[in-house]
Amino acid sequence: MPGTVLGFSAALCVLLLAAVILHYQENSGSVQLPRMSQDLHTLQEDYKMLNKSCFILGATGETGKELLKLILSSQIFNKVTIIGRRKLDFEDEAYKHVIQEVVDFEKLDDYVSAFEGHDVGFCCLGTTKAKAGEAGFIRVDHDYVLKSAQLAKAGGCAHFNLESSNGANKESSFLYLKVKGQVEAEVEELGFDRYTIFRPAVLLCDRKESRPSEWVARKMMAPIAYMFPSAFSVPITTLVKAMVNNAVLQNDKKVELLENKAIHMLGKMGETKKS
Repeated sequence: MPGTVLGFSAALCVLLLAAVILHYQENSGSVQLPRMSQDLHTLQEDYKMLNKSCFILGATGETGKELLKLILSSQIFNKVTIIGRRKLDFEDEAYKHVIQEVVDFEKLDDYVSAFEGHDVGFCCLGTTKAKAGEAGFIRVDHDYVLKSAQLAKAGGCAHFNLESSNGANKESSFLYLKVKGQVEAEVEELGFDRYTIFRPAVLLCDRKESRPSEWVARKMMAPIAYMFPSAFSVPITTLVKAMVNNAVLQNDKKVELLENKAIHMLGKMGETKKS
């Protein structure tokens, strides 16, 4: 036990030191974000008038669930569709108008209609190598994501939003980061009118699914998240706010790459500062 405590403390010190370095590196430059010519509420109201529709992939995951809840409460979309492998049961009245498209991700070509007629797409699909194995991870995080994006583009989707990961790099020697980087690049090649990539760091949430390594990571990240909120972590609620806020912002960038600090900034737009 003493050895475990010492190891934990040493790892925590290393992470704290890294967080300090990263914090000052991040703040030595500027994060390029769209300027808000109007307040967030006005932007949302203007966006509602456009009567846009959206779909969400991965609505059963932690990010997807929070995103669906926020989209419904904000009412910025005229129609909301979730695309998944099974039908979900919702008790809350707010979900009664949600359209559900049940698909077999192994045979997505048979479900072309599910991806048609959406202006905006949010992709929160993802699994882990530990849960699905290497082949299963690649199939979900690369194959399913890319095929879904292809069908969305063919179906008229103009703005595609992809939840990726901090450190994603198609040249990485780490499988997870390499696959994330590869799918980022391949989706970009599809040529959406607007393509937004979100690269969050460690996601802070109360995950129902038991993942011991993530539990340890969250415990170690707690003091870092408190001292340097945008360094190595981001609450899922902040991530989904960033997704929704970014959707309503006027931006002429064809490709947007939003790293963890930018996600924090976007997620806090519209919040009233405490005096």
